[in-house]
Amino acid sequence: MKIMVIDTALGACAAGVFEGEDGAALRPLGLRVDVMTKGHQERLGGLARDAAAEAGGYDGVDRIGVTVGPGSFTGLRVGLAFALGLGAALDRPVVGISTVDALAASVPDSDAGLVAAVIDARRGQVYARLFRDGVALGEAEALPLETARDRILAASGATTPVLVGSGALVLAEAFVELAQARLHPLPAPAPEALAALTMAADPASAPPQPMYLRAPDATPPSRLPGQPRQPTA
Repeated sequence: MKIMVIDTALGACAAGVFEGEDGAALRPLGLRVDVMTKGHQERLGGLARDAAAEAGGYDGVDRIGVTVGPGSFTGLRVGLAFALGLGAALDRPVVGISTVDALAASVPDSDAGLVAAVIDARRGQVYARLFRDGVALGEAEALPLETARDRILAASGATTPVLVGSGALVLAEAFVELAQARLHPLPAPAPEALAALTMAADPASAPPQPMYLRAPDATPPSRLPGQPRQPTA
């Protein structure tokens, strides 16, 4: 199977084409990654074009995988719109991949055990999901830092937890109890992990829909364009 992956949900803009079979190592045919927190919309088209060209074009792509969050509200929608448009043009299925699942899958096998995929959500929170030996222990949630710490410590017991994602350093620097955790402060999931999850996904149960764990920070305008300001009392 030949698949393409798109990721703009976190701190990178990535597009890659991989080939292989489910359960086996996938071979990268073309890959482009730029570490960035803004400007995904301007870069994604070029990166996807170059990755596809290196892989011999879009012909033969059987499936497209795209990160659906949690992550940047604007970034993940850029990737979703691009992936859905490409899927429609190629008449190929598009599957949605959770960023926390992909971060956990990015951890080397040598660090198997209790893995906390944590994304810095600002405002004293992280988006988090815990895994033990690759199996999720619950759903992804937006958690206060203290709650995330307590859950990680309770789940890890006497073992040393693994923290992966942009929230890894946030938690390790905030709490002495996590200072000795094994850290993988990745800005975004590894494209190889995204490819493996895309290959294994069931299109019927992995829709390409945004995963929001809290309301957006933006607020609607208090007046329409051109409308005069209301006098203050």
